[in-house]
Amino acid sequence: MALTQLQISNVRNLQQVRLQGLKGVNVFFGCNGSGKTSVLESIHLLGMARSFRGSSVKSLINHESPSCTVFGTTVLDLPPPVADEGAAGVGVGTPVGVQRNRSGEAQIKIGGRAVRTVAELAEQLPLQVITAESFGLLTGAPGARRQYLDWGVFHVEHQFFGQWQRFQRSIKQRNNLLRRGKISDQELTAWTRDLAQTGTAISEYRKGYFQILAPCFKEIMARLAPSLGALELRYQQGWDRQLSYSEALAQGFTADTEQGYTHSGPQRADIRVMSGGHLAAETLSRGQQKLVVCGLKLAQGRLMAQLGRGKCTYLIDDLPSELDNAHSLLVCELLASMDAQVFVTCIDQREIRSVWPESEELAMFHVEQGVVRRHSEE
Repeated sequence: MALTQLQISNVRNLQQVRLQGLKGVNVFFGCNGSGKTSVLESIHLLGMARSFRGSSVKSLINHESPSCTVFGTTVLDLPPPVADEGAAGVGVGTPVGVQRNRSGEAQIKIGGRAVRTVAELAEQLPLQVITAESFGLLTGAPGARRQYLDWGVFHVEHQFFGQWQRFQRSIKQRNNLLRRGKISDQELTAWTRDLAQTGTAISEYRKGYFQILAPCFKEIMARLAPSLGALELRYQQGWDRQLSYSEALAQGFTADTEQGYTHSGPQRADIRVMSGGHLAAETLSRGQQKLVVCGLKLAQGRLMAQLGRGKCTYLIDDLPSELDNAHSLLVCELLASMDAQVFVTCIDQREIRSVWPESEELAMFHVEQGVVRRHSEE
């Protein structure tokens, strides 16, 4: 999927923004604090009903407005570069809209139809985000890495989300029973059985995806940073791999009842990036870490396309930060080879023009004090 147009209302300092004729590569440049990142946040709001900054909804909404709204039009493929009324794809698209108010309520519409789950949005506009917060994939808690892994599984395995929902419900009920003190054996057995079934399914989906992700990541990193040849991805399922999940739950039952929660399971899973047998977060420089983060994100986009699940859209905030021109060029070449739609920010437009392949047409937008204008070199 790709965006052909975007309307933003009251997202931070972007009061009214209308962007049409979006291209494969869209560059937003301007001074710090001008609103460049807010454009990327708006697109993320359209695809995930929330900001990627993890801040509250209230801070996302312009302080003079009770709500913020983003509308967009998605298409399977972008229209050809030259506008032609007879060209395939022109004028064909699906309208998508998301509104958030200060109470946290979300209204979501796809094709004029109200939808209830963010999962439908994610399917409509798959997003990959590369920002300063993305370093958490290496340095942060396991939860961020599980989310990264599950993004890929969600987009390639249609049954995953249903199993994930069942698992979340089962572990919540089981933990509630464990915390009560007086446990109904029959009820606990039922929830434990369902937990074991769904947890096993989730883990198998993750393992299957990881087996194709790891070599794809290694191939991409060989292009981005061949000097980091000792990089390796490792998957930890969340319990002793010598045991089935049912066996692990039975073995941990005493500890679970004593402490009031389920210790083992896919909720404890993790993936680690290793460099020469050590955690990459502990051995690599900041610039090398950014290359690894880019490699992880690019690998997922490539896999999604290779598996026939469509193309994702990349939101990249301040690409030149932490990277020299040579490595920025390599990242851009990989993105261009994937034919993915990209929204990227920078301070000076030349920072992107100098590293993006010349064959690619760039849509340039200047952002200043919350106002976004299409920029031409003339």
